[in-house]
Amino acid sequence: MTALDVQALKKEFPLLTRDRGDRPLVYLDSAASAQPPQAVLDAMDDYYVTTHANVHRGVYAIAEEATRRLEAARVKLGRFIGAPQPEREVIFTKNATEAINLVAYAWGRHNLRRGNVVVLSEIEHHANLVPWLMLKDELGIELRYIPLGRDFHLDLTDLDRLVAGARLVGVTAASNVLGTVVDLAPIVAAAHATGAVVLVDGAQLAPHRRVDVAAADIDFFALTGHKMLGPTGIGALWARAELLETMPPFLGGGEMISDVRLDGFLPNELPWKFEAGTPPIAEAIGLGAAVDYLEAVGLDAIGAHETALVGYALEKLTAAYDEIRVFGPAPDPVRRSGVISFAFDGVHPHDVAQVLDQSGICVRAGHHCAKPLMRVLGVAATTRASLYLYNDESDIDALVGGLATVRKLFSR
Repeated sequence: MTALDVQALKKEFPLLTRDRGDRPLVYLDSAASAQPPQAVLDAMDDYYVTTHANVHRGVYAIAEEATRRLEAARVKLGRFIGAPQPEREVIFTKNATEAINLVAYAWGRHNLRRGNVVVLSEIEHHANLVPWLMLKDELGIELRYIPLGRDFHLDLTDLDRLVAGARLVGVTAASNVLGTVVDLAPIVAAAHATGAVVLVDGAQLAPHRRVDVAAADIDFFALTGHKMLGPTGIGALWARAELLETMPPFLGGGEMISDVRLDGFLPNELPWKFEAGTPPIAEAIGLGAAVDYLEAVGLDAIGAHETALVGYALEKLTAAYDEIRVFGPAPDPVRRSGVISFAFDGVHPHDVAQVLDQSGICVRAGHHCAKPLMRVLGVAATTRASLYLYNDESDIDALVGGLATVRKLFSR
């Protein structure tokens, strides 16, 4: 496996070549939104310049080419995650949040009744909490939660009891706060043993580790484009075709129908049954280009690079600052991603982020759309630095150096 040439890679990301005055931009917020490379921007521009037309309906040349590019991106994305039938099982959405809501509305409202059990975890993003809380209010379902262990991994000690009688188990593949990569295999096995389907929020995993939804034996998988070098406004739901066939449509309108009469309608075939209206065509093409880019760099190389870099970062941060508390597991090539959340004693995370910004260092501060997890951790918010293929030791050194200014400004 070849080590990444980060300095060469950075030149392929236009925003990362910007300076803030006399300082280079240090981007450490890829868990919120990754930077797109020039190849993605070029693919979208080329569509608009040469091929822009609506898809699936036109019989003229550029409309047919637009349709071909859209559907090619669907198949490319499906193959990227190991979908057995990518041309039927990949549903384009605007992000992972919409993908999970699609499952809650179309599968959940069709299959769940009062008293039915849905199992989630304490480390979920709000995207995999709020839709089920809404169903709890609407239908009276019961929610159970897999707890967080002291090692910042999920505590599966009581898993069999938690999933007993469950209809669905929904869990993140990787925490956007802790960097925890969840061991899905025992959760999937326990869920299927009790007859539950498994929904995986893959927004934080798909950009960083190789995913094979078929090998993982899961039922639903959600991802979002802007965290994996693609544009905003595009994501996807993968689901087993047999499940999608039984689910009613999520949204109504054009394209998702086969026939409409004044007294009813017939839904379209998969995947268009769940894609009402004009899809995000340019964004899907951009996401396809992002997949090409990630495949060319290599997910194994990306994962190894991030593991080494997070180890370097944790060593430097903890050696330099006794007042920093990091929330997350130890570096591990399988079970730890490049997300580093920390609290700086006596300083609000927003203040930390604002001070770092004065040095051109971009980090996230807040509850990271995971307020229940913040309560489990006993904090209101954290500062979060998140790493990706275009970060290196110089970015970590800048972060460590920038925190010295935080210490100086807020020392007691």
